[in-house]
Amino acid sequence: MDNDRDFVGALEKGLMVIESFGFEHQRQTLSDVAKRTQMTRAAARRYLLTLTKLGYAESDGKYFWLVPRVLHLGYALLSSSPLPRRARPILDRIGMLVGEIASLAVQDGAEVIFLAHSSSNRIVSATAGIGMRMPLYCSAAGKAILARQSDDEIKRFLKSNEFPKLTPRTLTTASAITKELMEVRKKGYGISNEELETGLLSIGVPLPEPNGRVIHALTVSLHTGRMSVEQLVEKALPPLLAGQQELAALM
Repeated sequence: MDNDRDFVGALEKGLMVIESFGFEHQRQTLSDVAKRTQMTRAAARRYLLTLTKLGYAESDGKYFWLVPRVLHLGYALLSSSPLPRRARPILDRIGMLVGEIASLAVQDGAEVIFLAHSSSNRIVSATAGIGMRMPLYCSAAGKAILARQSDDEIKRFLKSNEFPKLTPRTLTTASAITKELMEVRKKGYGISNEELETGLLSIGVPLPEPNGRVIHALTVSLHTGRMSVEQLVEKALPPLLAGQQELAALM
């Protein structure tokens, strides 16, 4: 690709800067961005200042962060993709039965991105916004997706990624994560109990495509005070599995 005359390296680097931000890196210094993108500080500075001038980022002089205008970049996909649209009535049904927010997520590299949510009357919700990213290794959706991948794919994932300890309950070693994923594979659903964020409890089931590939998941998330893990499984798993079958038939 480096020899392709039509390849625009500046665009590639600008997108790399945007993608360097995420759930674990919401606010970054110039040095943080340069390190994560493997750019010089001077180059990273130019791209960050350009994004700021264009309204895609803001800065307080030390830290940089993305602002909602970045969502415009993904709006075309979300508005044109049929899956989120087809999922919404199913998510609404799951949300109504459980009394919490149901969501559709998709794998993107080592993270999941939320594509759609059920409607809610709750003023305070434990659900991330559409377009929000979360790590695969400690989110319920991520576990549900990873567990359906082959053993070799899981090994490659564990070898090529780092696993920061986000809370006291986060699993951070390859052996512990592998053991957890084997349990998820056996049970057919993943649980994240304050592993991603203190006070957040989630359950996720994989959403297989007709060819057997799994890159999507259905989830229900809530604050830990509302249900125990056992109550969440009892109440949310049946409607999630029903939604899984219904949505899989539409893919």
